[in-house]
Amino acid sequence: MHTIAPRDRRLDADDLRRLAASIRLEALDMVAIEGFGYLGQALSSAEQFAVLFGNAIRPGHDRFVLSPGHYAVVMYAAAARVGLLEPEELESYGADGALLEAISTERTPIADLACGSLGQGLSGAVGFALAARLAGEDRRAFAFLSDGELEEGQVWEAAMFAAHHRVGRLVVVLDANASQVDGPIESVTTIEPIAAKWEAFGWHVADVDGHDAAAVDAAVEDAIAEESRPSVVIARTDIFGRLRCIPQSVDGHFIKLDGDLRRAIEDELVAVIEEAGTDA
Repeated sequence: MHTIAPRDRRLDADDLRRLAASIRLEALDMVAIEGFGYLGQALSSAEQFAVLFGNAIRPGHDRFVLSPGHYAVVMYAAAARVGLLEPEELESYGADGALLEAISTERTPIADLACGSLGQGLSGAVGFALAARLAGEDRRAFAFLSDGELEEGQVWEAAMFAAHHRVGRLVVVLDANASQVDGPIESVTTIEPIAAKWEAFGWHVADVDGHDAAAVDAAVEDAIAEESRPSVVIARTDIFGRLRCIPQSVDGHFIKLDGDLRRAIEDELVAVIEEAGTDA
């Protein structure tokens, strides 16, 4: 089940659903190495990474910024699925001294910038997009953010700067799963209305169901076409990826896997792939 996603055509809705389920399966295998980890982040954002790595980003040309470092697991999984990493490389995920660290560092592959402290990624992505414009280069900058990062002031400083300077060819994909390490985001800091805030800053905004791969894909395509100002796609998601087999009592931010839960998740994801059509 390590077929490389085709790059000679755009992936359609079924392709993206299969790719998202396969990304989750890869992440499940990685987290199972130690029996715990950031599986919830992969479950919530798999469709977003399927769209980014399957259709949107031109590898080796566009820039990609991973702002929340603990989402590295889903980036690795997506990269392996589209041929940017060898599947065998995933087997070292999280091990001492391994290149594929559980939380990204300056050594992390695939991303042009992978951050540690939350809230820093957008600033880097704005820099990439502005540099490309000044150099006359046909590059886009994509940044992946999480909604918990919106509690950081640096995000809004960067958003204000990008809008003021009309930095186009900049696309932010925001995983809005309403969850962070301290619990539900609304119990920590109120960040809603998210869409209205970005709109007030002058951004092109789409607010979509983050588990509807076709909707995410369409929103990202519209964002790419909007070249006169920066764009953000707010993907509303569930930390469990709407998998029915995961009890609500499980800590979604840092999931502990036992054998029964792993098998249940795997069975449900394999069923998704089979329902979507062909092998992924």
